[in-house]
Amino acid sequence: MNEQLNLVTLGVEDLEVSRRFYSLGLGWTPLLDLDEVVFYQVGKGLALGLFPLSELGVDIGHPATAGTPFTLAQNLGSPAEVDEAMRRARVAGAAVLKDPRRAAFGGYHGYFADPDGHRWEVCHNPGWSVADDGTVTLAAVEGLNAEG
Repeated sequence: MNEQLNLVTLGVEDLEVSRRFYSLGLGWTPLLDLDEVVFYQVGKGLALGLFPLSELGVDIGHPATAGTPFTLAQNLGSPAEVDEAMRRARVAGAAVLKDPRRAAFGGYHGYFADPDGHRWEVCHNPGWSVADDGTVTLAAVEGLNAEG
């Protein structure tokens, strides 16, 4: 099996609420927007899908439950971009779980939850870079500061 991830699908309680949150609130542009599902391009060869939780369970053939025991993250170009993304998420109705601050890894980050409780980290990690071919490089950041 190849090491790749092409689609992350989040089961949502109310597709219309989630569609408004991501499209209008966060300003994301749908890749495909249908009555029963919406997809967003979130990286090279990577899409995020929003699908009704009840229908996701039917599609899988096993019950799907709400909640996320993981986080999704996006790395931005500066602490100011992190602050703006968190501001926009808050205005869109996100629950801010951690206001932006310096992070133990040497960057800057904060966390919010979308209307279904899916947790997002918004960060600036100066040790993270992506080459033109999509290869990720992750390096330790000198002079780490503890979170404050």
